Amino acid sequence: MELCKITFDNIDDMTSMSVREDQRNFVAPNVASLAEAYVTVDNGHAAQAFALCHEDKPVGFVMFGFGSLDDPDEPPVAAGNYCLWRFMIDQRHQGKGLGKQAMEACLAYVRALPLGPAEYVWLSYEPENEVARQLYHQFGFEENGQMCGEEVVAVLKL
Repeated sequence: MELCKITFDNIDDMTSMSVREDQRNFVAPNVASLAEAYVTVDNGHAAQAFALCHEDKPVGFVMFGFGSLDDPDEPPVAAGNYCLWRFMIDQRHQGKGLGKQAMEACLAYVRALPLGPAEYVWLSYEPENEVARQLYHQFGFEENGQMCGEEVVAVLKL
C-alpha cells in the first residue's frame, strides 16, 4: 500500500469512490474533501490529499491536515499537530485488509513529519462508528476527551 499523488489520470477514480450505504454518514464524499483541501490551502493552511494505492491501483483516499484551521469546532489538539482528516477505502475494496495496510502507510507518512515537527496525530469519528473506533485503537489511537464538533477525538503520540 502506498500514498499516491492525485493526478489527472486518477482524479475520476478518486471522485467516483464511495463507501457502503451504511457508512455514508461517517465520511464526506471525496469530491467534497478535495474541495476542502483546495480551500484550506488557498486560505494559507495545510492540507494534503492522496490516493491510497494497492498494486498501483487506487483503492481509497486519505487527506491530512497540519495545525489549526482557526475553526471554532476544532479541538485544542489541532494546534501544531497532524490531523488524519479523511480516510476511506472504496466499498469495492473493503473486507480485504486494505484498511489496515492503508493506515500503516498513512502513519509512516506522518511519522516522517512532512509538514513540520509535531507531538501528535489526531483524528475524529462519529461516536456510533464502532468499526472505525476499533481500527484506530488497533493502531494506538486513544480518545482524549476532546470533541471536533459532534465527533469524538482520538490521538496518537508520534
